[in-house]
Amino acid sequence: MAVKYRDYYETLGVTKAASQDEIKKAFKKLARQYHPDVAKDQPDAEERFKAVNEAYEVLGDAEKRRKYDTLGPGWEQGQDFGGYSGHPGGGQYEYHFGGSTGFSDFFESMFGGRGGGDPFSAYGGGRGRRPRSSQPTAGEDIEADLLVRIEEIMHGSTREVRLARPTADGQRGKEITIRVKIPKGISGGQRIRCGGMGYPGANGGPEGDLYLRVRLERHPLYRPDGHDLDTDLVLAPWEVVLGAGVTIPTPHGDVKMTVKPGSQPGTKLRLRGKGLPNGKEGYGDLYVTLVVEFPDSVGEEEEALWKSLAEKTRFRPRG
Repeated sequence: MAVKYRDYYETLGVTKAASQDEIKKAFKKLARQYHPDVAKDQPDAEERFKAVNEAYEVLGDAEKRRKYDTLGPGWEQGQDFGGYSGHPGGGQYEYHFGGSTGFSDFFESMFGGRGGGDPFSAYGGGRGRRPRSSQPTAGEDIEADLLVRIEEIMHGSTREVRLARPTADGQRGKEITIRVKIPKGISGGQRIRCGGMGYPGANGGPEGDLYLRVRLERHPLYRPDGHDLDTDLVLAPWEVVLGAGVTIPTPHGDVKMTVKPGSQPGTKLRLRGKGLPNGKEGYGDLYVTLVVEFPDSVGEEEEALWKSLAEKTRFRPRG
């Protein structure tokens, strides 16, 4: 089955010459726009959010971006990515998830996991040649990335994953749906084992296993760091000078926080226990970094006020 090329630059609305900072800004803007918790009135918001996440997963990573740019739209022609297909171009021994892992088939084919052994060795398992020996041989394991939302690991969840596994003779098998339990507090990089869902064994040998490697979905507000979370609090210049009472969104609900007068940009404030689960009852912390933003332009009245402040203030940033 042909896998359609995805233009990640178009998804983020940037050009191929965009800097990493421009790509990051484009992602943040679109992620906030299409996050399911924000765009509840947009029926396609969740799919758009996934597409934006996937695009940033590639373009926000220097190595993935280099590979993506090098291969381009002709990515299937003569290229072996070590992904879900047994040989270049998605050949005979295919393993498809139909986008149900949170990533598209294109992403999985270009950047996805692989079986544990050498697919072209005599005893390499399901993707390569059948073993010459008549002895029972276990099928290869397969790894795939599973995109998981922060909201899912707060309480645990169950996901349905569709997969079409290759049959013992190398044909594409019937698509089936399995239910995968996502444990509360699971961390990015950890794997979920689905026993017997890997490549078929040979000569009556056992089937391999499927391992779903958890990848945390990029969130417009939070950056995971183990069980802790980092977030930015954007403030106006007068708020850090005069102090302010602000409301901070957390995975546990909104929390009111006081910014003390004279606070400095870059200061980190900690909200204890407002991070991700780190056990049955415990939680990590949420670290809030103060960020100050200034207006891009001002009107005549505002400009006059800034000039008046500049004339009257005793503050001298350079001594």
